[in-house]
Amino acid sequence: MLRVLFVCVHNSARSQIAEELLRKKSNGPIHVESAGLEPGKLNPIVVDVLSTLGIDISGKETKNVFDLFRKGASFHYVITVCDAASGERCPIFPGAVKYLHWSFPDPSSFEGSYEEKFMQTVAVKDMIEERIDEFLQLIN
Repeated sequence: MLRVLFVCVHNSARSQIAEELLRKKSNGPIHVESAGLEPGKLNPIVVDVLSTLGIDISGKETKNVFDLFRKGASFHYVITVCDAASGERCPIFPGAVKYLHWSFPDPSSFEGSYEEKFMQTVAVKDMIEERIDEFLQLIN
């Protein structure tokens, strides 16, 4: 079974979106997780955006990438989804067969009204979904 880990700093938005979209779109046996360097709380707007797709992560906890490492977890792909241009520290997970980096804006940095932040988060979700589709073509 293919094992994929998405990693960002807080595991509150981008890595959660990527994990859930890959889980939803994969048509074969795949194990997917997400984790962060400094796990925080789920971004409520991300919860709302995913709910429009029928994905409920409202009760989900964020994960620490170091906890996965200490448990001996291994992955075929580790995909970081941090925004290197903003100086975010993308963690490295040892032992992965392949590393990929996909840079996306951080929804926690968005400003404006709820509606404006929601639409910006939808745009990030759309970018992630496009990369997920490309990734699925790569592995199939």
